[in-house]
Amino acid sequence: MRLTKTLKFPRSETKNTPEIPEASDIETPSEERAAPAESEPDRWEIEGDRGEGNIPKATTDPTENEDDPLSSFAPDIDRLQILLEADRLYLSGNYTDAEALYRQVKPPFSIDIGEFRPRAVPFSDPDLLSPAGAVYWRESTAGIEQGLETRIFVPLELLIEEHPEFIPGYLRLAAVLRDRDRPEEALDVLERAASMYPTEAQLVETYIYHLADAEKWLEASIAARQFSLLLPEHSRADNFRGFADEMFEEFQRDLRADLRESAIASVFTGALSVFATGSPFAAIPTLQLALLLLQGEDTVGEKFVEVAQEQLPLVEDVRVTDYVNDIGDRLADLTGRDMDYEFYVILDENVNAFALPGGKIFIHAGAILAMESEAELAGLLAHELSHAVLSHGFQRMVDATMFGNVVGLVPYAGGILNNLMFFDYSRDQERQADILGTRILATSGYAADGLWNVMVELHERDDAPSIPAWISTHPDTEDRIQYLETLIVENGYNRYAYEGVEEYAQVQARVQKLMEDYIEERETEEAEEAEVMNRELERQWRREQRMERLDPFDWYGRPGERSIRMPPGF
Repeated sequence: MRLTKTLKFPRSETKNTPEIPEASDIETPSEERAAPAESEPDRWEIEGDRGEGNIPKATTDPTENEDDPLSSFAPDIDRLQILLEADRLYLSGNYTDAEALYRQVKPPFSIDIGEFRPRAVPFSDPDLLSPAGAVYWRESTAGIEQGLETRIFVPLELLIEEHPEFIPGYLRLAAVLRDRDRPEEALDVLERAASMYPTEAQLVETYIYHLADAEKWLEASIAARQFSLLLPEHSRADNFRGFADEMFEEFQRDLRADLRESAIASVFTGALSVFATGSPFAAIPTLQLALLLLQGEDTVGEKFVEVAQEQLPLVEDVRVTDYVNDIGDRLADLTGRDMDYEFYVILDENVNAFALPGGKIFIHAGAILAMESEAELAGLLAHELSHAVLSHGFQRMVDATMFGNVVGLVPYAGGILNNLMFFDYSRDQERQADILGTRILATSGYAADGLWNVMVELHERDDAPSIPAWISTHPDTEDRIQYLETLIVENGYNRYAYEGVEEYAQVQARVQKLMEDYIEERETEEAEEAEVMNRELERQWRREQRMERLDPFDWYGRPGERSIRMPPGF
């Protein structure tokens, strides 16, 4: 159920934009930062169905089967037997012994947790600054009073460099930049700070103010929603959720206006396209997509699911689809956003996954075969869910559509789905999905390093060019491994929780059989098509050979003959 409580920020009456405080108003906050109340997700009920925060036992024991699915993991069978026993201990409530077994088989992080130095705790009291930092702060205050830029920017930049954890430094620097008509620089400062400290309410709030002032409604909505999802128990979480909805409504209003202009422009560009190509259908794609976007994320997702169901070989096996949907539904319940989530498996050997707007998540069979536990699959799904929840795909589609009206036409028909499968997310969007996805994974009770394990596995593969687009873009895999390690350690997420090996092995074996059958069927069809083509080529060759041996008099008749024979049959 979507919350619609409005965030009570001061806003101007012209563009419904929050009023941003002046630089001189950035002083020490009078209110201490509210600490988020995070619940410890390490105790779970043993019995019950999936959902409601429960991780169930596997319904069958693979050792009772004649063909043990775990045997497919050889030569790592010993390691996986330990994971199997650890899972059983964890589900029985024996967390200490389970953790001891998990530690036996899990590689250590490159970060030594015992010696790890977490990021400095943010603070807002100038009295806590070092002597040099206090001087920089006083100098910037005097510079603002006297209007001397040299006494403002230099001290503030030195202050942020020496004390990156001092939040008012960022707020004051952003304010003076905005006062001097340098809003983009102000946004860069706040974006960098919010990326380091995404749980600082005052910092995120100011960042949202600046985004809204620049009419970047969707970015403001995403920033507000991310805060509410990362800190659902925060005293202001409801306010940020309301503001996220409000900014998204602003975005939709602007989008409708822009796309109406886009539709008009499409008529003009369409006339040019018809003239240039001779095809009256050349201008349809951009216009159709623009009109589709006007109907919102859910409609866009549903429309492209219809296309996917027609064009993609989707798994229909009930055991596999129910298993993936059960995991996905439990993770979706923790996203904090009400969407019509759906999960699909594609019969494709490539290691990949993608999310369409409206919560439509697709995962390739190759990804299921490349992983070894339910926690890893959950990590991948949580990452894609985060992209959907934060409207990343929808944002990319809007940008691509508006840009397409200027530089060219978007191909339609079968090609459009392929173009939308792999969104080229920005570095910041990937970071947002990593942060939110890992939090969802840890909160669900799975081992928090599920996504990290996927990255490590892919990094160790020899066929590096096959690394999927959602991983290889922004940043590279090795950097991402290090970043995810830091994220898990800094937040104290439990990587020695439920892995889920037993049932995953059974489902994985089933997917392997489905994939083999599909490949065999596809190869048979290709062979039949090749045979038909060869027969047609042979008939064509025989016709050409017969034409070369044909006596022209047999066709047209010899001189003096009264009638012309009918052409010989071919």
